[in-house]
Amino acid sequence: MTTCLLYRQTPRRPSRFYRIELAMNLFSEVSVVREWGVSGRNGQSVINIYGNLREASVAADKHRNRMLKRGYDRAHMQAMAAE
Repeated sequence: MTTCLLYRQTPRRPSRFYRIELAMNLFSEVSVVREWGVSGRNGQSVINIYGNLREASVAADKHRNRMLKRGYDRAHMQAMAAE
């Protein structure tokens, strides 16, 4: 599962992005990968590891909901590729 969010400010300022991804690692743990920054530039990332999918999903949902409350909108992959 990958969720991409965009925050658009004014036309003069570049959009910001926030991406959340759930991924299994080699040790049967679930990683929540979060990346954020300004569109078109290198961003920052954090990886948190959870013992099962349920814990990871709850954590990812909390991060996603927090960013939606801050004004980010769901992005379509075509919109992200265009920027």
